[in-house]
Amino acid sequence: MTKPVFVVISGPSGVGKTTIIKALLSRRKDVIFSVSCTTRPKRPGEVHGRDYFFITKDEFESMIERGEFLEWAEVHGHLYGTPRKFIENAMNEGKSVLLDIDVQGAMRVMKTFKDGVFIFIAPPSVQALVGRLKKRKTETGESIKRRLKDAKWELSFIDRFQYLIINEELDEAIYELDSIITAEETKVTRLLDEVERYKKEVLESESG
Repeated sequence: MTKPVFVVISGPSGVGKTTIIKALLSRRKDVIFSVSCTTRPKRPGEVHGRDYFFITKDEFESMIERGEFLEWAEVHGHLYGTPRKFIENAMNEGKSVLLDIDVQGAMRVMKTFKDGVFIFIAPPSVQALVGRLKKRKTETGESIKRRLKDAKWELSFIDRFQYLIINEELDEAIYELDSIITAEETKVTRLLDEVERYKKEVLESESG
């Protein structure tokens, strides 16, 4: 018996969050990815509805007015938002939900989802992060400088999270994420109905 959890993954751009998450999702059919909305252009290989819902700024602002986002923020000049209904529906169906958002967004979600699981993924070092950003070959020199500046700010918030995964060895990072989700899904504090059922059965057996 497990109970679905809402897992928030955050960390600097280029740290490897997407790679870790995709590997985890290929192993865990009971966990689904929360697809966010964004106004930024698609990158090569990205698919609408799978990686993000790519929408216009006007569409995004209309969703804000209707209160359809769990959280939203402007990051690197583009708007990103988490559709509230998607998460609620998935958890009602017994699925744990994995959300990948920036640190600014994670801070907002912490105020709304008190029972969420918040995980920070960090690079082995700042220099390692620089190397990964350059390797992507999708960033300009100016973009890398901006992302590094943002990364230093984001790293200062690690102590606000419940878990820290240092992505030095990919397989180890995937294993750690998998283990955290399993541990959270089986926490006694999340399974109080089951605990009460066992207590009742014990009392009934003693009285019989």
